[in-house]
Amino acid sequence: MRIKVHIERVVLEGLPVSSRDRERLQRALTRELERLIGAREISGNLRSGGAVPSVEGVELRLPTQTSPRELGRQIARSVHAGLGSRR
Repeated sequence: MRIKVHIERVVLEGLPVSSRDRERLQRALTRELERLIGAREISGNLRSGGAVPSVEGVELRLPTQTSPRELGRQIARSVHAGLGSRR
């Protein structure tokens, strides 16, 4: 099965992320989302070719000093949960 995910925009309210950190965050988000989708089933409507115009992730509670890599992972987990992951 092939799954294509296109994320146009991620809104991070109240988190100052530098341009250098933005690239690290994006790589971590992509890798973690690929891992999660590959490791766990997603909802039936998406497996059968459905599309989701937007996903509202779960709220993240992060320590004050969170690395771009960890922030990317947490965002990926939030997006995955918003896609209706089946665990």
